[in-house]
Amino acid sequence: MQTPEPQPSNGGFRSLMDNRAFVVLWAGQIISQLADKFFFVLLITLVGDYQPPENIENSMRSSVMIANTLPAVFFGSAAGIFVDRWSKKQILWTTTLMRGLLTLVIIVLPKSLPFFPLLLTVAFLESILTQFFAPAEQAAIPVLVKPNNLMPANALFTTTMMGSLVVGFAVGDPLLSWSQNWGGVNGREFLVGGLYVLSAIVLGIMLPLREKKHNEAVALHPFSDLKLGFAYLRKNRLISNAMVQLTMLYCVFAALSVLSIGLAEKVGFEKPSQFGFLLAAAGVGLVIGAGVLGQWGDRFHHLPLPLFGFFSMGIVLVLFSFIHKDWLGIDLSIALSLSLSMFLGMGAAMIGVPMQTLIQVKTPPDMRGKVFGFQNNVVNIALSVPLAIAGILADVLGLRRVLIAMGITVVVAGFLVWRSTRKVLQDVI
Repeated sequence: MQTPEPQPSNGGFRSLMDNRAFVVLWAGQIISQLADKFFFVLLITLVGDYQPPENIENSMRSSVMIANTLPAVFFGSAAGIFVDRWSKKQILWTTTLMRGLLTLVIIVLPKSLPFFPLLLTVAFLESILTQFFAPAEQAAIPVLVKPNNLMPANALFTTTMMGSLVVGFAVGDPLLSWSQNWGGVNGREFLVGGLYVLSAIVLGIMLPLREKKHNEAVALHPFSDLKLGFAYLRKNRLISNAMVQLTMLYCVFAALSVLSIGLAEKVGFEKPSQFGFLLAAAGVGLVIGAGVLGQWGDRFHHLPLPLFGFFSMGIVLVLFSFIHKDWLGIDLSIALSLSLSMFLGMGAAMIGVPMQTLIQVKTPPDMRGKVFGFQNNVVNIALSVPLAIAGILADVLGLRRVLIAMGITVVVAGFLVWRSTRKVLQDVI
């Protein structure tokens, strides 16, 4: 496969800030992402309002998490086919508005144990709507942004996603408590619902998204459209292999979120619950890496960025296994583990940003919804499976063996998959 000449300089984030349509989409993403994180924290907090017995309180929290996760596994791919048939702008603002209204419905739900399934229903429906929003958002980026600016655009969206993850979960509980003190007993629901409504207003009124007119006369055939999307991915190995690399990336992060609990204690943190510092450091590294790629990515088009990313992540995972407070001392052990976490995050950015950009550039406009819907589906599965097995493997095999095995697997599998995309990567970034 021949590689075309590199594209002209992308101009970094400055050129994106001159693109009003993209800035509006980005603003809507920031508000919506924060609302999603606050909504999840709200669900967990609301369990206590039902005054559950101690023996089932944890089970009720788990059921809320499951209800908010299952639609991502079962409806992610199906939702994408509607994105190709309907207006992306309409999907963005209507699904966001409906999520806001669903959040406000919580206010009128009876807060007694027999009515707890109603809260699960709200969590389930909210997650279904999110499955429509996610592929529409990804499909809208290449409509609003020129091809040579897709790298900084994806870097900015990746930075926002990770930033909202850290900020949303860090300030979610105190902010919801403040809103209840300030706005009364229903202040939490008004805060989260209000953020969704604000995002819907931004996307619905201010977003100048010009799309080709959709042919309403063409009948929608969900199953045949879904099969068409799968067939396209099987045929286009470039996109499917890029998606495999993203899947591997999310698997590592999901497994690390479980293993970091034991790792935090091993490296010298006072409590295992402080594992969040390791994840936050990885998030900071990812933000730094995405920021560098977004601003100066055109200078690195000749470098095998994903390969560097896989190697750096694999090396970090192996090095984690040899850090111990009894060998290095607590202060040095903690400092080294946080530094390695940041390095791991930077490696993740070298995989995630180029691969997401590649998928956007190489996917035809009429297939973007299906492809991004499937990607959303695969990513959510990739986030769920390691959560279920990583802890069990650590208990059976030991934390060190699991980290070393993960590191070796990431390096070997990353190299094998990267080979299929290396010849066209510089054309994308």
